[in-house]
Amino acid sequence: MIGGNFPNISFQTFYVSKEETNSPQIIEIIKIGKKLKESNILTKDASATISIGYGRRVLINGEVQDFSKIKKEEIIEIVDYDPIKNNLLIIGPAEPTYKTPVHWMIHHSRKEINAVVELQSSVFAERLNKKIPVIDDKYPTGSIDFIKEVLRGLKDSEKLIIKNESVLFVGNSIKQVEDSVLKTI
Repeated sequence: MIGGNFPNISFQTFYVSKEETNSPQIIEIIKIGKKLKESNILTKDASATISIGYGRRVLINGEVQDFSKIKKEEIIEIVDYDPIKNNLLIIGPAEPTYKTPVHWMIHHSRKEINAVVELQSSVFAERLNKKIPVIDDKYPTGSIDFIKEVLRGLKDSEKLIIKNESVLFVGNSIKQVEDSVLKTI
């Protein structure tokens, strides 16, 4: 058991296994991570959380230092998440980021969403402020109220700004989300 102590959220992580996950979709996260880095979207001032849903599970990157060199062991598989108890059940050697529970909830609340890219960049959020719906950051990241706000914001849009923090892109496929990020940014 490892407790995540991140800004605004605390959760417990239970590892089913610390071995690398064997999901074939891992390559999709690696490809888009490298493409965003090569496109100069991910810089020293901008990071990303990329997730892909499959079945009842979600693949998501942990903390990645350099997306041009992202490795399989930097990706975890979320087996389950209990938002009431704030418990994550995962497979993989990486530590989850504080964005992990939010991505899990997006995938499990909206069945048509199979891919999420979140760019943590206040610069992008400010630049796109008038073009994309914005939610306020009045609730702690990862709280039930925060997740409700995110889901409300995504109800009529596949893009969403979390004020002063990040830009979310969602879609049915990783290709659809990748295209949306590249066109928007």
